[in-house]
Amino acid sequence: MFEQFKSLFSNDIGIDLGTANSLVYVRDRGIVLREPSVVAIQAGTTNVLAVGEEAKRMLGRTPGNIVAIRPMKDGVIADFEICEKMLRYFIQRVHQRRFAKPRMVICVPSGITGVEQRAVMEAAEYAGARKAYIIEEPMAAAIGAGLPVSEPSGSLIVDIGGGTTEVAVISLGGIVIARSIRIGGDEMDQDIVTFARREYNLFLGERTAEDIKIAIASAYPGEWDAQRVVLRGRDLLTGLPRSVEVGADQIREAIEPSVQQIVDTIKDTIEETPPELVADIMDQGIVLAGGGALLIGLDRRVAEATQMPVHIAEDPLTCVCRGTGMVLEDLDVMERTLVAETYSRPPR
Repeated sequence: MFEQFKSLFSNDIGIDLGTANSLVYVRDRGIVLREPSVVAIQAGTTNVLAVGEEAKRMLGRTPGNIVAIRPMKDGVIADFEICEKMLRYFIQRVHQRRFAKPRMVICVPSGITGVEQRAVMEAAEYAGARKAYIIEEPMAAAIGAGLPVSEPSGSLIVDIGGGTTEVAVISLGGIVIARSIRIGGDEMDQDIVTFARREYNLFLGERTAEDIKIAIASAYPGEWDAQRVVLRGRDLLTGLPRSVEVGADQIREAIEPSVQQIVDTIKDTIEETPPELVADIMDQGIVLAGGGALLIGLDRRVAEATQMPVHIAEDPLTCVCRGTGMVLEDLDVMERTLVAETYSRPPR
């Protein structure tokens, strides 16, 4: 009763705390914030100068006294103190009621350890949450994609984020089989950087590689292979700026190792799935969510490898956050979809 009374004076918050981007959902208001998971700090200190989009523009362009860092790596907290400051910034942006602390539902990869899970909850508590709940990303993605997670039928969701790829079979409100690999959009960016270095002795920045991936990267041959793009970077032999034109087919070959690992993980998950649930998945198909679902031709590549229909979730970039919000809107009913352990601020 007291918990419900406190909820009247605070806006409960759902956060998709991603490696590349963080999205914030506020109950009764929807998604109100979408920012890159980047923080700019004063070198040698923890003084925050910028967070989100403003900080991302500083990546690779900062003077010596400013450092732009990403506190999340492979879906988990790499820098606890900076992550806590980033969470605090997000909360202050969307929650103006200082006297009432919000409850928070936070997404985490299904493969993280108990220690990593505790770090997320403690970061939320120090950032100002009254109570923190954890939901696994594939479950949130399945809810956001509109899959029948509470019914006795199997649903296969693939959530491809910046740092991790989550593959899970869900039935009766729980995860039956889950696989998590620390490969996602960031790994594909690194593949493009490695390709430019190996083939052209050209050193690319991470942001340049990401722009190239978004522009012409693909996972399956098609009419898009005729596209060309210019790589601009520093020549490793002369140290001078240089540009090289490459085709979409070359970029596809560059990211092939990461794409193949994602496809293999999906196939391995299907192999471990009980046959009754496999039959359900064959009927309704595999659903792709997350930013990686937008990779051109990935749905065709997965469909060919698994011999199953493949669908891309509506607005895959916000799928996980929307699922978190749906849990948040009806927290008491949807509590079975959350990870059992919760964390609340201890009395002082």
